[in-house]
Amino acid sequence: MLSEISYQRWMAIGLLLCVVMLVIFAAIVPLVSTGLAYHEEKQELAFRLQRYRQIAARKDDVAESIKRIKQQYQAQGYFSNRDTVALASADLQKFIKSAIAQAGGELTSTQVLPSSHQDGLLRISVKVRMSGDIEVLRNVLYEIESSVPVVIIDQIDVRPVRGRRNRKTRRIEPSNRLNVNFQAVSFMRAEPS
Repeated sequence: MLSEISYQRWMAIGLLLCVVMLVIFAAIVPLVSTGLAYHEEKQELAFRLQRYRQIAARKDDVAESIKRIKQQYQAQGYFSNRDTVALASADLQKFIKSAIAQAGGELTSTQVLPSSHQDGLLRISVKVRMSGDIEVLRNVLYEIESSVPVVIIDQIDVRPVRGRRNRKTRRIEPSNRLNVNFQAVSFMRAEPS
C-alpha cells in the first residue's frame, strides 16, 4: 500500500511537471521569443535612425557640392549660351560649315529643324548634306565630336557616289566620293516657365 501511495505521488508530481512544462512552452516561450524579436527590431530601427541622422547631418555638405557641380557644369560650356533658338541654330550652322570647309569637304545644304524640349533642355537640330571622301568625313566627325558646346550626330546616312564610266573600257571606275546626310544636334538650357 505504501508503494501504491508513493507511486500515485510520483505520478501526480509527474503530471504536475507535465502541466508546468506545457504552460511554460505554451505561454512563456512565445512571450520570450516575441520579446527577442522586438529587441532585434528595436536594434535595427536604432541603427537605421543613427544612419539617417548621419545622412541628414551631411545635407548641407551635399547641397553645397551640388551647387558647386552645377557651377562647374555651366562653366564648361557644354550647352549653347545664346539667348534664342535662332541664334543657337545659326551658331550650329556656322560651326558645321566651318568644320566641313576645314576638312576639305563640300557643304551641299543645311536646314534648321524645329527645336524640341528634351529633359529640361532645348534640342537644336540642323539637317546637313555634304560630300567628300572618307578622310573628309572622318575629319568632320572628329571636329564635331570634340566641339564645345557639345554637338552630336543623329541619323547619319553615308552613300557612295557612283563612279564614271570609262569610255575606253566601258566599265564604271570606282569613286572614293561619298554623299553624307546627317543631323547635327546641340542643346541649350530651356527658359524656366
